[in-house]
Amino acid sequence: MFRRRHTYGPQTKWKKKFVEPKKVLKKVKPGMSIFIGTGVAEPRTLVKALVQADLPNLQDLELIQLVSLGDAIAFEERYSQKFRLKTFFAGWVASEAIRAGRVDLIPCRFSRIPKLIASGIINIDVAFVQITPPYEAGYASLGVAVDVAREAMERASIVVGEINDKVPRTLGDTFVHMSDFHYLVESAEEPIYFPRPTVDKVHDKLAGYIASLIPDGSCLSFSIGPLFEALARHLTPRRNLGIHCPIFTDALMDLVKGGSVTNRHKGNFRGKCVTAYALGTPQLMKWLDQNPLIEFQPIDVVADPKVIGANDRFFVVLPARKVDLTGGVALPSGKGNVAAGPGEAQEFFAGAALSRNGRTIFALPSRNLRGEPNILLSVQNYPNQFSNRESLDLVVTEYGVASLVGKTIRERALALIDIAHPDDREALVQQAKDNHILFPEQVYIAESGYLYPEDLTCTQVFKGDLSVRFRAIKPSDVEGMRKLFYRFSDEAVYYRYFSPIKTMPFIKMQEYVNVDYRNTMSIVGLIGDPGEEQIIAEGRYVKVPDTDCADLAFVVDEAYQGRGIATFLLEYLCRIAKQKGIRALRADVLAANKAMLRVFEKSSYPFRAVMREGVYEITIPLI
Repeated sequence: MFRRRHTYGPQTKWKKKFVEPKKVLKKVKPGMSIFIGTGVAEPRTLVKALVQADLPNLQDLELIQLVSLGDAIAFEERYSQKFRLKTFFAGWVASEAIRAGRVDLIPCRFSRIPKLIASGIINIDVAFVQITPPYEAGYASLGVAVDVAREAMERASIVVGEINDKVPRTLGDTFVHMSDFHYLVESAEEPIYFPRPTVDKVHDKLAGYIASLIPDGSCLSFSIGPLFEALARHLTPRRNLGIHCPIFTDALMDLVKGGSVTNRHKGNFRGKCVTAYALGTPQLMKWLDQNPLIEFQPIDVVADPKVIGANDRFFVVLPARKVDLTGGVALPSGKGNVAAGPGEAQEFFAGAALSRNGRTIFALPSRNLRGEPNILLSVQNYPNQFSNRESLDLVVTEYGVASLVGKTIRERALALIDIAHPDDREALVQQAKDNHILFPEQVYIAESGYLYPEDLTCTQVFKGDLSVRFRAIKPSDVEGMRKLFYRFSDEAVYYRYFSPIKTMPFIKMQEYVNVDYRNTMSIVGLIGDPGEEQIIAEGRYVKVPDTDCADLAFVVDEAYQGRGIATFLLEYLCRIAKQKGIRALRADVLAANKAMLRVFEKSSYPFRAVMREGVYEITIPLI
């Protein structure tokens, strides 16, 4: 916490404007519209005086606040004759009052709000704004919430500044001259502080998956909550990140201080984090004071898709409440929620679409705190829906990442079922079948969700700087594996299957990709950016019933052969099988398949080869 000494300049010039809150309130007339600074910038002394005052003129007032985060505005029925709140955000403390009909919600994209106020469509008669003590030159800072304060001040016939010497003097488009105010009030209240959220194991795992999707040099949109607190920790190894987001938090402060955020590659405001609000601890407020690395801008700049899209690799990360099997999303709502509403989400998604290599990510735990599923057949009965499912790239839970880019509804459903809670997957498969989203023949092994070997995921770099990510196969890999099959030459198919197979129908392949991971282990190799990956290799072993041996087979896309991928797959499967207690792996290789024979010869595992009728029977002892 810090307190700044008043530096008003010539004292006589400003002293005349200082009044008690009651004198300000006497100037208010019935029916007036009063703008109140947003969120952390709420002028709490003025607002509390307004709520508590018993003046006959304070009747039928309209309070306008973009986001109500404070506790000063009372929403009880007994105040309904005195004032009514209009807000643009259905969250935090206003949520219950909106549902009860005591607060009016204005659905609107945030970037349009300044124009609505400037044009007079949303009328402002009085503006209550929290400011810092002014410089000697007579300029004060709007502090930690810029949003639409300037437009409100220009429209209002009465402008009141509440001076709080504990508010940081932020830089950017934050400065207002003291001559813009008709009255000044000394703040008697602390600013609104927010403790850092605690992070549980689920959100930590969620954040780990999200961080794996974000490369160095990306520009991020952040928010507040345990997901983003954890995400900042997982992003500490990244370099040259950029920040362009509505809310700046303690977690982002850590990333800037640690050197992960440099804003070096941003398309605008290069070298600076761009934000409209700050929410956090006294330590954050002190760090923000006159910090040249943080640029506060109005909400029509921060939420403008064109401004957002000027940044390459812009990643929008948003929390979701529910996601359905087609990619429909219900956003968080209710008391305590500070997540983006549909309007804000639309703008940042539009910005990501304009950004070169921009991505959109929704993240949520697979189940809520009551143990209810968060991935459903449909979200049509939930409020706060995000309807632009065509723009949705990725969905993340603590069970992995589902890519929806370019996927059919059936493919989306399979990908989302893969990351649902294991206890919910069987029911989702059946619901999807009943509603003709999945084929009736869809196979699902109920135990596989619990057995999935997440620890087998790894990345290797091969000749030509080819980076390949390996992981256990998933049921949603059915189309990727079919595409791999159809890229094979006739010769490659014959070497792999010992017969001239020409087709690989869905029914046959989906049986192949559904494995129990106990008796069958399949590892796929993928290339490409997350969400746009392509399967280029697959290796598997299948335990022979009633033995401690397993049959081995693997294949690599012909365009990527000769780089060492097959050798890695062979040795990786040998290590896995040995850990699982398998004593030997066996493989049949046609004598004409010289390339595959060289793979076994290069391996560090010794093997025995016996020729029978043109086929080498290869045995690799593991124990």
